[in-house]
Amino acid sequence: MTKTDAPVDDWFKSCDLPHKEAMQRVRQIILATDPRIEESIKWKTPTFAFRGNIASFSPAKKFVSLMFHRGAEIPGEHTRLQGDGRLVRTMRFKDLEEVEQSQGELEAVIRAWCAWKE
Repeated sequence: MTKTDAPVDDWFKSCDLPHKEAMQRVRQIILATDPRIEESIKWKTPTFAFRGNIASFSPAKKFVSLMFHRGAEIPGEHTRLQGDGRLVRTMRFKDLEEVEQSQGELEAVIRAWCAWKE
């Protein structure tokens, strides 16, 4: 069973975004990928961390947006990580179906982060 954080549970209970179910699935995938990952509320949104902040949701109405704080530095080729800034990369999902289709890539990014930070 995946360990969750009560304030993050509360955030989701009060969340009124159209893609809440898809966001919750992203959360489940991230937490299940590596047991060392912790979650908390930072910057008023769920944030995932292991030896540094990995990613935070950027609440949006038209899609699920997951911002990887240092995504440009995560080792490997991760085609779903988008952006051209110095550090930040974003992974977006239009709905729950796209989250499910992208599960392997999301897990690969999380595994790459954890291996890099070991």
